[in-house]
Amino acid sequence: MTRTRTAGLTSGLITLAFVAAACGGDDDSAAGGGDGVLSDVCPATVVVQTDWFPEAEHGALYNLIGEGYTVNTDTKVVNGPMVIDGQNLGVNFEVRTGGPAIGFAPVSSYVYTDDSITFGYANTEAQVLSYEDAPLLSVVAPLEINPQMIMWDPDTYPNVKSIADLGEAGITINVFGGGVFSEVFVAQGIWSADQIDPSYDGSPARFIAEQGAVAQQGFASAEPYDYENTFADWGKPVAFQTLHDAGFEVYAATLGIRPDQKAELNDCLKEIVPVFQRSVVSYVNSPKRANDIIVDAVTQFADFWTQSDEITAWSVEQQKELGLVGNGPDDVVGNMVGDRIQGVIDGMSQAGMSVPSGLTADDLFTNEYIDESIGF
Repeated sequence: MTRTRTAGLTSGLITLAFVAAACGGDDDSAAGGGDGVLSDVCPATVVVQTDWFPEAEHGALYNLIGEGYTVNTDTKVVNGPMVIDGQNLGVNFEVRTGGPAIGFAPVSSYVYTDDSITFGYANTEAQVLSYEDAPLLSVVAPLEINPQMIMWDPDTYPNVKSIADLGEAGITINVFGGGVFSEVFVAQGIWSADQIDPSYDGSPARFIAEQGAVAQQGFASAEPYDYENTFADWGKPVAFQTLHDAGFEVYAATLGIRPDQKAELNDCLKEIVPVFQRSVVSYVNSPKRANDIIVDAVTQFADFWTQSDEITAWSVEQQKELGLVGNGPDDVVGNMVGDRIQGVIDGMSQAGMSVPSGLTADDLFTNEYIDESIGF
């Protein structure tokens, strides 16, 4: 079930900055379409276009879907009343699958083909590359750290402790073609260009067949579980480091809007962005109901992608432990740091990538709708 795509928090340490979120999304007795707080300011159906199938990294979205939801197996969409902590918000909420469900189109460009989409998933490096043709403005970041990683076999390479160590040792690194981070790391001298093998296709076959002789791209929120528990031909832990901890500090899976719709959505954003913040905390503290929706939807889709109770539960704990979800440098969840985004822009420019002239972090994000009282 692989795909293209550090101080930790333990569950005992997580506390809410607001008492109301303590119950997560477990009480969803309200039906959709009621007279909730969003009904007068947001679209009747709020639509989020994601970049992949349902999974625990998207849990804060599915946490907002109430009872009586529907799963469309043709379009791979989950739709239901939008709720938070038992409160009916008065609109419907629709989460759309990305990846193969949209012909592997970039989310940014796909958003511009469908005016019904309210938010699209936006990764910092993709925002830079698509800015001139399909810009997205990030308004909230459910994930604090990008889950993407490079992994290796600790038995084969016991002295490798980091991505930089892979570079120094000259180990082949199997990645998807066209990855921005690869070019940035080469430009920064972390890797050499001849180490990069861009033939990775998402399958575990090569890593297992070569008994860990190569390093490989993956997601820290999924593959470590799969290699130890799902792939019987491997069946042991892998070592890894996130791209973030190696210095490639993009924001992943932020919720972005079309900048030309910002004025129209302004009143909605004032109300709904804090809802997304609350849902991040609520989901992490009480993930089961949203995870059940994720597993149910994926099961009904009956595609190559699979999810289970075990992997979704493990992923939430892994996200907490690695700090993939959590506050930024302050006590606020969901906000973004301009210097961090600017560092990505500068790194891409130094690597000779196509960066629009004069582009700055302020063109890619805003914290103006963030409620600074909400955090872990």
